[in-house]
Amino acid sequence: MPKFSFKVAPIDISWEQMSTLWRAADEASFFTGGWLLDHFYPSRGPIRPTWEAWTLLASLAAITSRLRLGVMVSSNTFRHPALLAHMAASVDEISGGRLELGLGAGWNQAEHDAFGIDLGDAVSRWGRLAEALEIVDGLLTQDSYSFSGKHFRLDNAQLMHKPVQQPRPPFVIGGIGPKRTLPLVARWADHWNYFNPTEPPEVLAEYKERLAALCVSVDRSITDIEVSAQMRMPATSGELTDLAGRLLAAGADHIVVTAFAPFDDGTIDRIAAGLAPL
Repeated sequence: MPKFSFKVAPIDISWEQMSTLWRAADEASFFTGGWLLDHFYPSRGPIRPTWEAWTLLASLAAITSRLRLGVMVSSNTFRHPALLAHMAASVDEISGGRLELGLGAGWNQAEHDAFGIDLGDAVSRWGRLAEALEIVDGLLTQDSYSFSGKHFRLDNAQLMHKPVQQPRPPFVIGGIGPKRTLPLVARWADHWNYFNPTEPPEVLAEYKERLAALCVSVDRSITDIEVSAQMRMPATSGELTDLAGRLLAAGADHIVVTAFAPFDDGTIDRIAAGLAPL
């Protein structure tokens, strides 16, 4: 059976609206999980009020009891991996072991420039992400951890507060780049998130084949990795059913539907209605 999740863009939404949506989804049985995106600014359009993702996630973890939850995906440029590991352990505890730990290389140049954060070129971004995955894994699973890389260094670091989930929460890696992202997915991911709105849904099968070959090269199987496909909320329920169905047919195990403002009390119900026939 496929899994279905919702993702709420935390832009132009009040805490009251956000908490109402998540409580409604948590109380129903349809959705497996809920997600947030990680940006300081909207990725398109004018600058508008945008919540910080991990602070918000911790708050949502405290008011829900069933949903798996996470940030899809955290920009590795925003937080030192040691800090992210500590945050992840805290949110996993708050949620009772429901966290899915999303990581990505980061990409939005405008918001990095505005806040004085170094985005870097592609080589440095993916180099930092590779090191961050090692660091987060090491801190969450080992009593004491040291690391010496090109971008980060840890000296006998001890994260005493360990996550509920053992050995650690699942790693979710987002992206489709065959040279840099997919090799990291093959090595580290428990869950791969595919988002590719510019190509037909059927192309997912080709990317999944590439990932399967990379998994073999690191002595893993594609069956070890959950494959989710992310899509924006279409205009109609019929369009949602069609697109999600095609992604499932192409090899997705899990559909994630992202909703943007304006929100109302029926937003979650509309997503569920479009997915229910599948």
